[in-house]
Amino acid sequence: MRAARSSTLVSAIVFFALALSATSTAPAAAESLAGQASVIDGDTVEIHGQRIRLFGIDAVESRQRCSRGGKQWNCGKDSAFALADRIGRSAIDCRGVERDRYDRLVAVCFKGSEDLNRWMVEQGWAVAYRRYSMDYVKAEEAAKAAGRGLWSGSFEMPWDWRKTAR
Repeated sequence: MRAARSSTLVSAIVFFALALSATSTAPAAAESLAGQASVIDGDTVEIHGQRIRLFGIDAVESRQRCSRGGKQWNCGKDSAFALADRIGRSAIDCRGVERDRYDRLVAVCFKGSEDLNRWMVEQGWAVAYRRYSMDYVKAEEAAKAAGRGLWSGSFEMPWDWRKTAR
């Protein structure tokens, strides 16, 4: 009888410990940040001092240059400027998908009902980051076909540029 109660007590403690650990670390998908954003680059914003990486897209880096009409241009800065201009002084709402290895919230961000991640890809200022998501592939194909943004010239994919820039 005493062994049965002891076993039940141990099971209850284990159950509550597991339940507590499951609820103490809320998944990023449940995280949401809203407010006025500062644009860091074409796929990163900051709200209330917290960096947010835009999910499913990859923008050219701020220092990255592209070629158009035989001339180099600061496509990385233009990508960041495009996002900053689109957001303006409006508050945005970022809905977390996960946290990355740098503990940044990875999120889909909205200005009103507009998906800013999709907008960046549709305008050609970022590409679909197929390694993590297929959500924006059609938007990229449309931007490429129309020659918008980065697609108006030639550029190195951001993930390739980062490898060679280091």
